[in-house]
Amino acid sequence: MSILLVAVAGSPARFKRYSNFELIIIQDMVFQSSSELNLAFYKKALEIGSLSKVISGYLRADLSVLKPNGHEDTNIYFSGDIIRQSDSLAPEIMKAEHEPFSEQKQKHAETLKWLTNRLSINCSRLEKCNSDGREFMSILKRELQKFKKLQKNWMLTI
Repeated sequence: MSILLVAVAGSPARFKRYSNFELIIIQDMVFQSSSELNLAFYKKALEIGSLSKVISGYLRADLSVLKPNGHEDTNIYFSGDIIRQSDSLAPEIMKAEHEPFSEQKQKHAETLKWLTNRLSINCSRLEKCNSDGREFMSILKRELQKFKKLQKNWMLTI
């Protein structure tokens, strides 16, 4: 997989890495719906997916250790859930964008809404766990709030 560095608008010194797959998806979205809102929404979904993987890695290191009674910490499952749910955001957006019928678009939008709500709930649960990585959950929750704002506007356009 090759990586392409693209200058971020407004600052020639900052670069963003995109894989070929991400560039194809982004180009596809630009040509199909020329709306910057949809592109920003999709990029935020990818960002949340990457962020959740990193945070989950921190959490897993602490939560995978057995308790003194020999039982595992049940919060470790929530760290896997945030990865699964955040990885489903971007594909669900694409499914909705490519649907020709409004009813099908709305079904994908509802699925996306459900995923976002579950992700928020699991973030709240992980904020209460006994791990050093829980401090990063506030960052993910902040990004989810931004995503939800974009999501509301996106839902009006589909």
